[in-house]
Amino acid sequence: MSRPAHSSFSRCPLRALRLSSSRRRLASASALKTSSIPPVRSFMQPSGCLFRIGSRLAACQSRRETGGVTVIAVPFHLDDHLPDLELPLAADRTIAPDLPPGTPWERMAVLYEEVAEAVADDARAGRVPVVLSGDCTTSLGVVAGLQRAGRDPRVVWFDGHGDVQTPQTSTSGYLGGFPVRQLVGGSDRTAPERLGLRPVPERDVVLVDARDLDPPEAEYLARSGIRRVPVDRVADVGEPVYLHVDVDVTSPDDLPGLLFPATGGPSLTAVTDAVRGVVARRGVAAVGIACTYRQGSGAARLLAGLVEELSAAQ
Repeated sequence: MSRPAHSSFSRCPLRALRLSSSRRRLASASALKTSSIPPVRSFMQPSGCLFRIGSRLAACQSRRETGGVTVIAVPFHLDDHLPDLELPLAADRTIAPDLPPGTPWERMAVLYEEVAEAVADDARAGRVPVVLSGDCTTSLGVVAGLQRAGRDPRVVWFDGHGDVQTPQTSTSGYLGGFPVRQLVGGSDRTAPERLGLRPVPERDVVLVDARDLDPPEAEYLARSGIRRVPVDRVADVGEPVYLHVDVDVTSPDDLPGLLFPATGGPSLTAVTDAVRGVVARRGVAAVGIACTYRQGSGAARLLAGLVEELSAAQ
């Protein structure tokens, strides 16, 4: 689907105007005020007893301490730094360089170069990087990093949207709708070329859910080799795997505060179960989590169980 244009109004996700294939929705003005963003926080415990995973979170922390997983925070939405981005998991490392002047893709290429190097270092050391950011374009740096480490990944991509737009097909120009198409060799090539990103074969990409598509996205996917599956039909794709989860794959009924809610969709429990199944196959080389929700919405707390499953990858 087409999401907000990259402009002085919409570059920050807290001011994003979503343009869907069915209708336009403008978020409440009070929720969009950046002055209301709370201090940096990461939520290691779920609210209530939604997942009952206290002991499992302790086990996750133990895995991190013994050298299996590195949690990397990239507190940006596109090229906008979000120092107060609420994360559902505490970071071992934060990547937040000062970006030079330039176009958004030129600036993001600088940011994702640092992501790629961090991911490559972890992959060479036998660790699994779990990268948390404010949108899906960080995936370009993660996949480039795996390739630098000699690991050409399959991609399992959970998302409520297709993310296969191009500058020619997107009605909004929102850059966060491009990354799957960029990973397979299409769309804007500025960042992929600067990162040395090799195209991932379409047959090696599985798009999970992706229920909100614009007509050009649906047409492209109908003729491409990318596989589309519902959340309960994610099969073994081989290894290594880059596992990407945009949290808006979840039904907005289960996860309030999403920046780009897609009507319908699987429950948070169903998404967590599907992620658990992918991780259990032991082929995950890196994880990306797009934290596409409004700050102060409580989404970070609700996602603790899902992120715990992702951080178990090794």
